[in-house]
Amino acid sequence: MNKKYALITGASAGIGACFAEQLAAAGWSLILVARRESALQSLQNKITQQHAVDCSYVVADLAEPAANQVIYQHCISHDYHVSMLVNNAGYGVPGDFDSVDWNTHQAMLQVMLSSVVELSYLFYPGMQQQKQGYIINVASLAGLTPPTAGHTLYGAVKSFVIKFSHSLHLEAADHGVHVTALCPGFTYTEFHDVNGTREMVSKMSNKLWMSADEVVAQGIAAVNVNQAVYINGWRNRAIALLTRILPDKLIRFLMAGSVAKFRKR
Repeated sequence: MNKKYALITGASAGIGACFAEQLAAAGWSLILVARRESALQSLQNKITQQHAVDCSYVVADLAEPAANQVIYQHCISHDYHVSMLVNNAGYGVPGDFDSVDWNTHQAMLQVMLSSVVELSYLFYPGMQQQKQGYIINVASLAGLTPPTAGHTLYGAVKSFVIKFSHSLHLEAADHGVHVTALCPGFTYTEFHDVNGTREMVSKMSNKLWMSADEVVAQGIAAVNVNQAVYINGWRNRAIALLTRILPDKLIRFLMAGSVAKFRKR
């Protein structure tokens, strides 16, 4: 009997590491992908000590266009039948559009847009053949709310991920493959430390934050029942609802005033 493998990008910390731990606890063998080998080794050791699953890793920088094929060939050469793909790798780029160099923008688009699509394209056919599979694309509440000044590409990219995931969800339903766009709001991870906005977002109410464990548990439950788009937390769902029912001019005004406090420009 083939083991069931889950491939997780951005697996070295935060939401990605929580996916690894929760899926391993549920009996999934893992292929972990990230740039930091030391962090991957530590997580691999922790998982293999606590769970009776296989756990391998691939050190890869998804900003490099060739990285997706390297990951795919690693799975092919080791006969790993990937039945779950978690496209989680991502980060924020603070600042206005013209204040950031193009190479930085390009790398972000490669990691958070092109890589999501290509890895889905590479692994989805195998899931079709198995008549079973799961794809979780980690998007964001930012992809469902009005745009704001600063962090120019983040919301746009996440909006694309949601639309792409929803379309693939509709296509995949006939083949036994579940696809979910997971849309967390503010989550306790190192995300804001990396992009230099920790001091700003720390001023927010604790009620707006969720733990990575909560986000992941809800995401796994959502893909199991094949929910196309899942927004984590009732407060975030309320925010997303208000953006749809309030007049566009009003919601943009409200968003601009509140989000500006937490956007680094």
